[in-house]
Amino acid sequence: MEIAIIADDNKKELMAQFCIAYCGILSHHNICATQITGKYVSDATGLEIETFMTGSGGGVEQIASRLSYNEIDLLFYFRSTDPGKKYSEAERDVLRLCDIYNIPVATNIATAEVLVMALDKGNLDWREFINPHSSYNRKRNALSR
Repeated sequence: MEIAIIADDNKKELMAQFCIAYCGILSHHNICATQITGKYVSDATGLEIETFMTGSGGGVEQIASRLSYNEIDLLFYFRSTDPGKKYSEAERDVLRLCDIYNIPVATNIATAEVLVMALDKGNLDWREFINPHSSYNRKRNALSR
């Protein structure tokens, strides 16, 4: 599955700890992330992570683009709980796109743990059939040619 991760500055350590705890599960999937979060997590876990630009430099928009093409199956987006934090239009769009394309999203560690356990048990495999860019559908399309 294709997993995207984003973490606001004050949540990067939590995201790294989450990924350390579930490294065994996450290592079986393709992961992309905004640049600083991806480097932080990769350095902590050794996971191979495709990185985009920094979140504020366009990385959130790059993930939003992948979401809009239904190329992401799962999003972990640990957001700041600071009441003074103002979210950009791109940050709001990421959550809206998850709703449009039925992409499971976790904005906190409790939901992330539920989703990663479901991922491990195969409960999210339905995304393989829905996502036209999944390896399942690429193989199926190649066989039908």
